[in-house]
Amino acid sequence: MAAFIQKFFKGRKTPDKPAPTEKPIEPPSQELLLEQQQVLVDNPSQESLEQLALEGKTADLRLQAATLLTDHEILQRLQKSARGRDKAVYQIVRQKLQELREEEAERQRLADAILTAIRQAEEHARTDNTQLYEARFENLVKHWQTLEPFASNDQKTRFLSAAHQCRDRIQQARREEEAAETQSGKARERAQTLEVLKSTLEELKAQPEDRTASLSSLDAMQTTQENRWLEATRDAETSKSEQKSYETLMHELRGYISAVQRLQQRSEEISALLSGGAEETRPQTSDHEQLTTLVRDIDWPAGYDRPSELNRLQALAGESRPEPKPRPEANPQTLEKAELTKTLSALETSLEARQLKESKQHFKRAQQQMSAMQDRNARSSQARFQLLHGQLRDLQDWQGFATLPKQISLCERMEHLANQHMEPEAKAEKIKELQNEWRKLGGSSDRDLWQRFKQASDLAYEPCKDYFSAKSGLKKANLEKRREICSQLALFVEQIDWSTVDWKAVERIDQVAKEEWKAAWPVEFRDNRAIQKQFDTLLAKLESPLNSERDKNEASKQAIVERAEALVTHEPLAEAIELAKALQGDWKAVGITRHRQDRKLWQAFRAACDSVFERRDAQKQEQAAQNREAEDRLESLLSRSAEISETSDPTVLLAMSEELQSAKSGPASANMIERLRLELQRLKTLQRNIQKAEQLAGWHQLIQTRVDCTLDPDTCPKSWARRAEGLAGMAAAELVIRAEILTEQPSPAEDQALRMEIQVKRLADGMSGSGQSGDSQDQMESLVAAWCLGESSADRPQALADRLVMALDANT
Repeated sequence: MAAFIQKFFKGRKTPDKPAPTEKPIEPPSQELLLEQQQVLVDNPSQESLEQLALEGKTADLRLQAATLLTDHEILQRLQKSARGRDKAVYQIVRQKLQELREEEAERQRLADAILTAIRQAEEHARTDNTQLYEARFENLVKHWQTLEPFASNDQKTRFLSAAHQCRDRIQQARREEEAAETQSGKARERAQTLEVLKSTLEELKAQPEDRTASLSSLDAMQTTQENRWLEATRDAETSKSEQKSYETLMHELRGYISAVQRLQQRSEEISALLSGGAEETRPQTSDHEQLTTLVRDIDWPAGYDRPSELNRLQALAGESRPEPKPRPEANPQTLEKAELTKTLSALETSLEARQLKESKQHFKRAQQQMSAMQDRNARSSQARFQLLHGQLRDLQDWQGFATLPKQISLCERMEHLANQHMEPEAKAEKIKELQNEWRKLGGSSDRDLWQRFKQASDLAYEPCKDYFSAKSGLKKANLEKRREICSQLALFVEQIDWSTVDWKAVERIDQVAKEEWKAAWPVEFRDNRAIQKQFDTLLAKLESPLNSERDKNEASKQAIVERAEALVTHEPLAEAIELAKALQGDWKAVGITRHRQDRKLWQAFRAACDSVFERRDAQKQEQAAQNREAEDRLESLLSRSAEISETSDPTVLLAMSEELQSAKSGPASANMIERLRLELQRLKTLQRNIQKAEQLAGWHQLIQTRVDCTLDPDTCPKSWARRAEGLAGMAAAELVIRAEILTEQPSPAEDQALRMEIQVKRLADGMSGSGQSGDSQDQMESLVAAWCLGESSADRPQALADRLVMALDANT
């Protein structure tokens, strides 16, 4: 963040360069040699060594000075100066430069390796790939141990922070795995406990009446399964149905065991009653009441075969056992006695559930309540209290007997852990877990066992002390970083001029401060309180103007959005397009905004601009559709026009030309316009050819008609009279020969002399400028006009007319 702040203010001044020292005046040769040797002895500067390496009076002096040089820039300068001047100095300087380059390359390699290791550790701390996670982390740590001596404090801090996160993830994974295994094991234990209870009760139900189960074995089995269930449900999630099944089965087993106990306790009385009279003899009234009471007191559970002696007693009694009368509920006389009764009931319930910790708490509360009561009120509950106290001592003795093997096992596990080489975080976590298990067992009255566990714990934790000391150093370093961030931020807030501020730069500084603050973790919570409060206060001072500027800019963008939305229906469309483009430029010119709000405004602005441009696209598509429709019409028109030829009806040709000419003004592509132009040109050429053919046919008729008679000038074209005047008096044969010469048609042999004469005359006329002018078509028309309008018709035989027609056809 300091770099951003320095770049923001740009206030650093470059120090002035030291003035170059004047070159000392050279003493005499011997004195200079002694002086140079003394300079070499008196720890000279790099500049002095450079001067000695170049200007030393002896080769040894120059070599010694070059050997002592270490500055890279000076060595490069000396290498250039010594090249071609002192070969030995040049070689030494070249070798030292090579060594410096190798050292620099090695430093760069180490720097790259350190950055790579830090990046890999940070990526490992964030990765979702947990396959071989711990093994890959151990390899990273081993690799870092070779690089750590060359790393800076900041780099060490970054790696330790990433390693701390990795270890946290490893410990979390281990805890989750161990918790899952523990829960799975406890679930199996609960299922096996229920199975044992079910099978035991089924065996008892199938047991014949002449056999009674051993009371000691039943007590042992009950105790074992109770302990087993207690361990399997401690810190474990047990379903209600599972707990209900256990309570039902255990209640049934306890009822059976209690009945067996009562049967054995009254065994002597039963034997005396059975031996005192035969079963067939009806007992006396007193004996009958005794038998009935005895059967009722034993209360053998239903569903189980009664022992033979109990069946004999039932037969002697001769009647079914009456139902026991419900006991009247005790009515407490005082509120204290009611609370005591409630506490004793809770104590009795916890004792039945073998919950030592809860039983101790209820017992202590009962003692306090009895001490606070008067003697006459407490005396009625004293017997029950003493009975429960005895049961509590029995539970404590049983608990101590049951937990002793576990405590010994914990000692052994702690001693084994002390000899294991593990990551400090993992080892400390394991130590903590074992200590928690010891506490859950309620401690131990055996002082030696406790000392054994304590010594093993201290020995196991010994290797973790250095790590947590280093971690404490990391926390201190991070706290110092946070102080530095606060210091820089406070200086920035104090010096900034909000009237001319670069808001984007301020926003970037705000972001960098938060990122660096977050990166400086972990820290000690207590020590971080004050610095955290200072950081929050500085951020509030920094972000308050930022938020005001963002609010202003967001209002500007909201106004731009509203203007853009108004353009959706703006006409003309071209103006709306230009205004939308201008608004896009205005949008880019707006300053900083909140990212989330900016995204909402941008989406609305983008939607409005899209609507405007969609109107333009729709217009273009409509225009394109119209162009395609027009081109389809033109294509159909051109196809029809292509069918017209010289043999077509002239009226059709004229109508098509007019239709194409009118279609030329409509919308069409450049290619279609060119095709239309060429087709119009073709039709125009066809029209000229048809007109020319009609004209030629008319001339043929006039030539043939002149053979037979003289033509009326009105039946000929109006210009022919003028044309014929220019050739008046010319013989018909000469007119035909001139036509053949004009069209390069051959003349008969008998007319060759006349043809030659006419050619010479035409040549002479051409040279004198008195000949006919105009193109061949114009001259041919004049010859035809002279033929048709000549005065004499006797010299116009059919043969000459045919030759003239042939010449005329050749001219077309």
